[in-house]
Formats: sequence, C-alpha cells, structure tokens
Amino acid sequence: MVEKKGLGKAIGHAFLWFGIAIVLFPLYIALVATTHTFDVLIGSTPLWFGGEFLKNFTTVLTQGLKAAGGIPVWVMMANSLVMALGIAIGKIAISITAAYAIVYFRFPGRELCFVLIFITLMMPVEVRIVPTFQVAANLNFIDSYLGLVLPLIASATATFLYRQMFMTIPAELLEAARIDGAGPWRFFVDVVLPLSRTNTAALFVVLFIYGWNQYLWPLLVTNQESMYTIVMGIQRMVNIPDAVPEWNLIMAVALLGMLPPLLVVLGMQKLFVRGLVETEK
Repeated sequence: MVEKKGLGKAIGHAFLWFGIAIVLFPLYIALVATTHTFDVLIGSTPLWFGGEFLKNFTTVLTQGLKAAGGIPVWVMMANSLVMALGIAIGKIAISITAAYAIVYFRFPGRELCFVLIFITLMMPVEVRIVPTFQVAANLNFIDSYLGLVLPLIASATATFLYRQMFMTIPAELLEAARIDGAGPWRFFVDVVLPLSRTNTAALFVVLFIYGWNQYLWPLLVTNQESMYTIVMGIQRMVNIPDAVPEWNLIMAVALLGMLPPLLVVLGMQKLFVRGLVETEK
C-alpha cells in the first residue's frame, strides 16, 4: 500500500515536471535565440546558447530596431509602464470610491447607478472604439500619456468586486466608527482601505498586466514613434514588409517586455493569492 502511494506520487510529480517543461520550453528557445546572430537563426533553431547575449540586449536597449522606428526598447518599456500603472491605479481609485459610495451612502437611485455601471461590461473598448477615439482627438489627447490612460481607467468589474467585498464588512464596524466620531472619510481610510488590501493587490496585478498588454488602443491613439508601447514595437518588428525579421533581437525585446509583469506578479504573489482565495474579512 505504501509502495503504491509512493509510486502514484512519483508519477504525479513526473506529470507536473512534464507540464512545467512544456510551458518553459518556448521561453528557453527565446532565450537561446537572444544569444545568437541573425545569420545563425536563418533556417535553423539552435538548442544551445551562443555568445551574442550582451551584444543583442545592448543593441535593442540603446539603438532599437530600424523596423520599429529605431526607438530604444527602454523608451517603449517606459511608455508601457506609464500606461500600465496609470490604468491600474486609475481603475482601482475610481472603482473603490464608486463602490464605497454605492454601499455606504443612502441616496435615491444608487442601485440604478450600480446597474448602469454594470451594464458597461457589455461595451468593451473594441465596441466603443470610434466614439472614444473621437473624444480623445477633440481633447487633444493624441500622442500623449493622458490619451493612453484616461479612456481605459473606468472598470465595472473592479467596481462590482469592491461592492461585493464591502457588503461583507460587518455593519457593527460602521456603527462603532460613528460612535467614535469618525466621518465617512475617516471610516474609508482607517477601516475600508486596510480591509481591502489583499483584494486591491490582486486587482492591481490583473489590471497592470491588462494595461501592459494593450495593443489596439495605443495603436489608434499614438502616431509618433516615441510614444510606441512595447507591444506595438514587437508587432512592428515581426511584420516587416519584404524583409526577414531579426529574430535574435526580437526575442530579446520579447523577454525584456515580460520582465515588468513578471516582477509585479512575483513581488505581490502572496497578497495576490490571498486576494483571490480570501472570502472572510
């Protein structure tokens, strides 16, 4: 019986390692590609490292690729970082205050307000792309960070999640805060925000990755190459008319583009997991 259990455990671990290998193999190939020259990658896929690692990364960080306008990758990564942080922080700030008002303030039509907010889930950016672009153009937001961030910072999903979480906070806490003389703002800062920490962390990770991976909206709202995001840059590097993509440099850019979301996930991993599984406050 013990041997059977040990064998089953070993087989389970073998399947897990096999799954991990399948997931990591493309990343390994991309990393290997960054260590070779363009000539080596034409017509072949090397499986071991070369000696061009530092040269390829230095090239994309300082010079960029001509196919992407010759903009250094760090500029595109900075644009993506501003956009991702702006979207994540903006969505959280708007959603948490909207949910707080709907749950804790008694005013006529508050449930209707929530329903109207929730209905916007059926109108993603792709559906309202033309009027949104028209508004951004009228406000002179083209080729600006405001144009990249502002049209995407409203989130019905985050508002709904915060509303559901606030409804689980015991009413006794609100009554105790009132007895102690705390107003709405003090109750929000001292009670609601600390209790929302894990949920906010989980939302921040998801929304940061959402903002970092945006492609369609930045493509429409930016014309200057200096405002390109990393996703737009990679797309331009891959789709080169009448030329062969420089895969060694493209893979270097792709790996650099993965670093910020990866660091955010690793840095907030504990809070992220707690925010997803925690049901009681």
